[in-house]
Parts: sequence; structure tokens; C-alpha cells
Amino acid sequence: MRRRHRPLPSPVALPPVATNGMRPDLALIADWTPPGARVLDLACGDGGLLDHLSREKRCVGYGVEIDDEAVLACTRRGVSVIQRDIEDGLDMFKRSRFDVVVLSMAIQATHRTEYVLREMADVGRECIVSFPNFGHWYHAWSILRGRMPVSREMPYQWFNTPNLHLATVLDFEDFLQNNGMEIIARAYFNTGRPVIRLPLWRATQAVYRFRRRGA
Repeated sequence: MRRRHRPLPSPVALPPVATNGMRPDLALIADWTPPGARVLDLACGDGGLLDHLSREKRCVGYGVEIDDEAVLACTRRGVSVIQRDIEDGLDMFKRSRFDVVVLSMAIQATHRTEYVLREMADVGRECIVSFPNFGHWYHAWSILRGRMPVSREMPYQWFNTPNLHLATVLDFEDFLQNNGMEIIARAYFNTGRPVIRLPLWRATQAVYRFRRRGA
């Protein structure tokens, strides 16, 4: 049964974050990551986040990426990367407990979304996920006009999109609760700028920091 929602608590107050050329959600994830942490970055892309964390916060860890070009980009940066589909599981990491496991702007493209989330929680003390907020008012307006929305966070047409499971902020909060997770922090952006008021409808992107309940 779907739970009734109380009003969302206010998101975390965002500190001034120097993005250093990174996406704002990645800059925030870097800000949330403690110095010296062991980090696992899933669907890590070109390894920019891990490279930044290694240089600026002395963090260590691995990236996991399936795309050939992205793996080469990680290697050029000196980032330790493993070429693997995250939906095949994270068994190889279960003896190596990580402080933080990251999945940025990719959970909506997974087929086995609940499985991926549980695997993240199995290997990490904390998890951080960012995703496009399908509840943004523009998406609703596009559908009312008879068109699938195309936006900065979802720049694909309906026929070539890699996104499989689009979610609103409340959908994602239900998802975490139903999978035994507790939220540590949350933040919202609109095309890269922090959103404090009315994030359900104004945020184009959400970032959640969470852990297994009782951990």
C-alpha cells in the first residue's frame, strides 16, 4: 500500500561549493565525502569524481564502468577502474567495505533497480544517488501538451532514451523506505542551481545520501 506523505522536510542547506568544472551534483557529492574515505563510484564515467577526491581529499577507491571510451578516460586520469556492468552485482567488492558508494545520474537507466540499490548498501556504509526529478513542472506541462519531455537532465527523445525508470522525488523516497534505507541528507538542483523552496516541482535533479536502516 502506498504511504501517505507528510510535507517534505527542508533539504539540507547547501554550502558554497567550488565545482572545479564538475557537475553541481558531483561537486556536492565530493563535499559530502569525508577526507580519506574509501569510495566506490558506480557508472563512474570518465572518472572525474574519483580523480577529484583523490587529489583534494586523499580518498582511495575504484570506479566501475561498462563503456569502453569512459574506461580509457579513467585510465588516462590514473583512476583505478573495473569494466563491468553494475547489474551483474558487486560480489567482488563485498570483502572490501567502502565508506561511500556513489551512483550519479544513472539509477534511472538500470533494469534491476532494487537489486542495484541493495548491492550498494551491502558494500557501503553510506550511499549517494543523484537522479533527474520527473516531477518537475515542465515535464508535466510537456505531457499535457502531448509530448514526452526533453530537458537538460533528460536530453533524449522517447525512441533513443537510455532512461528506463523515471521517478519523482516522492517516488524515490518511497523506494528508499520500502528497501529499508534511511535518509541522511537530501539536496535539490534546478539546472545546476540549489533549490530550497518547492523542490517537488521546481527541482530538475535530486541528490540523496542514505544508509541501510539500523546500520
